[in-house]
This record gives sequence, structure tokens and C-alpha cells, in this order.
Amino acid sequence: MDSNGSGRRRFLKQAAAMAGVAAGAGAGADWAARGQSAKAEVQAEDHRQLLRRGARFSVDHITYYTPLQDYAGIITPASLHFVQYHASHFPDIDAQQHRLTIHGMVDRPLSFSMEDLKRLPSVSRIHFLECHANSSPMIHGAGNQNMGLPVQYIHGMTSCSEWTGVPLSVLLNEVGLQPGASWLVSEGADPGKFSHTLPLAKAMEDVLIAYGQNGETLRVEQGYPIRLIVPGWEAPFSVKYLKHIKVVDEPYHTWNESMNHSVARADIGGKSRWYHFQFGPKSVITRPSAGLKLPGPGYVQITGLAWSGGGVIKKVEVSTDGGNSWKEAKLQAPVLPRAHTRFTFDWAWDGQEAVIVSRSTDELDEVQPTRAELYKNWGISEADSKKPARSIHTNMQQPWRVARDGSVDDAMFS
Repeated sequence: MDSNGSGRRRFLKQAAAMAGVAAGAGAGADWAARGQSAKAEVQAEDHRQLLRRGARFSVDHITYYTPLQDYAGIITPASLHFVQYHASHFPDIDAQQHRLTIHGMVDRPLSFSMEDLKRLPSVSRIHFLECHANSSPMIHGAGNQNMGLPVQYIHGMTSCSEWTGVPLSVLLNEVGLQPGASWLVSEGADPGKFSHTLPLAKAMEDVLIAYGQNGETLRVEQGYPIRLIVPGWEAPFSVKYLKHIKVVDEPYHTWNESMNHSVARADIGGKSRWYHFQFGPKSVITRPSAGLKLPGPGYVQITGLAWSGGGVIKKVEVSTDGGNSWKEAKLQAPVLPRAHTRFTFDWAWDGQEAVIVSRSTDELDEVQPTRAELYKNWGISEADSKKPARSIHTNMQQPWRVARDGSVDDAMFS
């Protein structure tokens, strides 16, 4: 770790004195002992080499969709975690040479090696990540056999993992923040140097510099060797292949957040809203869902996932009559802040056509909106609200229609 007047020994001694060090130091040492010998193994698990359903490739994007319909619990297997990557190939980064540099409005600019980071106090936390474009209205009906079932390609750009790493606050406290510092600009080491800004207050609250996922080394498609994890906020904030953090006194208009990730909205005069932060309450029934089929009338366990950037999911309700009436579902433990929550609901299907839908309420008492409610908030007319719109940053309820023969389809725009 290079520094101007701040040596490695002094830094580690100060960091070790921080609250919570004893509990995390062992995990950090374990990761350090593993070293980076697993790099070849990690790269061999590039998902393009796997027989896996739910993928889409283009010149400027690699996308993998999590098969929400196919697994239980809340932890997404690392091999099934969604990927949204802004290039046509993953970077080849030598972790032994990789460094994270923090500079800008700081007292002591520092450059951290992977060895430095893994010797620091570590924590492990379970959090979801979700692409800002997940559940976009324009995705409905636009899938194909390579992208999986509808619940996968419409809502499958969210996953939940246990992330291990160093709290960003530890590093920011060491470099020393100057008066007026209020934002960070993070940049990755990928070919496009993906960049995003982040308010300093959030960075000091709960953001991680992660190098582990679900008990293993971070995978190449998840940002190996390090990435940001910004709990509860849209996934572009969680910059992968993290290389630089610049401390500044105002938000920067990086290309991805101000151009690529903005959509014109009627409620603000046709202008684009550039900054979107935490996700509102959200849920989706994963089974039964479109493309699946019930074997016949009788008992059906409805199950799905709920989550919110606002903290803990307090309640999930399920309707089997298209939202005319609601009953509370069961929440399976653990119920964690800014993490997926598994819910179940016991249903006696009578063999008649039905529309099933879920809605969640978080600890802020915010309730997941219907499509009509969300579109009204966005200034979209009632006529336009009945068809897919070019919009992202959505958390509207997802209805599924169950036909008399047991087949299930997407009822969002039909």
C-alpha cells in the first residue's frame, strides 16, 4: 500500500483498532491465505462455457438471467447469479497486480493491493443486487428460448448472495476526507472503464469492497477481483472490477448514469431523471408463473421472492382474483434487510381461470404499486398504461393468469 506519509504498518494498526475487528479479522486472514492461485479456476467458469439457459449476447452486452423459477430459499447459487456486463468479453485481470486507488479530496491518497485489502477487517452480509432495467415493461413478450421462462427473463436480473469484503468506510477513514467532500466517483478496470457516482453518506453507511461471494472467491463475471456492493440501491452503483475511487464535492455526470441509464418521463416535462437510488418494495411469484403448468385442481403452494432497498420486508400479500382481495402470505426465515425474502401461500385451486399476484410492504410502510399506480406517478396516460412502455426503474406488481387447463401466462398487458 503506497501512501504519502502513511505506511502499511500504521494503517493496519489503526484499522485493527476499529470496532468489530475481532469478529472479522479471522475471515480476512482466511481469504488472504487462499491467495490468488484460484484465478485460472475462476476464469474457467466463464458462463459462456457452461450449458445454461437464460442468456443473451450482443456486441456491447453480456446478460445472464437468474432462473428464479428453479431454486428455493433466498441465496442464489453463484453460478446462477445474474450478469449485466457492458462489453462483449470479460476482462483478464491479474489480481496480484490489481490495485484500488483512492484519491481526490483526501488527506492521504492511498493505493491498496489485494493483499492489503484481505488483511483488513472483513464482514459478510447477505444482500440482493438488481439491475435498474429488471422487470422493465418493454421486456414483456420480448423473450426467446435462450432467455428462459418469462419470470426469468422479465424479473431474473436480480439475485441474492452473501458478500464478503472490507467496509468502504474503513478505507475512507484512513485516507482522511477533506471538508466539502460529499460524493465518490468509482471506476472499473473493464475495457469500457464503467463509472458511477455515489453519495458519500451511503458509502459510509454500509457499502462493501467485496472480494468473496457465497464462501468462494468472487467470479470473473461478478467483478473479480473486487467490486462495490451498495446494498439496496440499483446495481450500476455496485461497480465491478473496481480500480479507482475519486472523492469529490459534487455528483459527476458519468455516461452510463446520465445517458445510458436514463429515460425521458412525462411527469417532468419529457426530461430524463438522471439519479435513481434505492429500490422500492418489490415481489414476484416465481411458482407458478408463466410457462409452467398446474397438474390439476387442488392444493397449490404459491411461492416467490420479495425485497426492498428500504430495509426489511414487513409483509407480503397474495391475491388469487387479480387484486380484488388479498390475504397475507407466510414469510420464511431469515428475513433480512436489503435481501431477498422467500414467501409462500397455500391455495386450493378450483380449476377455474384465476389471476395470481403478490404485493410487498417494507419497513418504511411503502407498498408495492400496481402498474396503473406506478404509471400514474410517472405521468403516463391511462391509455398508454395498458401497453408496454420504454421505462426502467420499476417495481410494479406482476400478475400471472392461470387457465382452466392449468397453463400459466403473463397477464401484465393482456
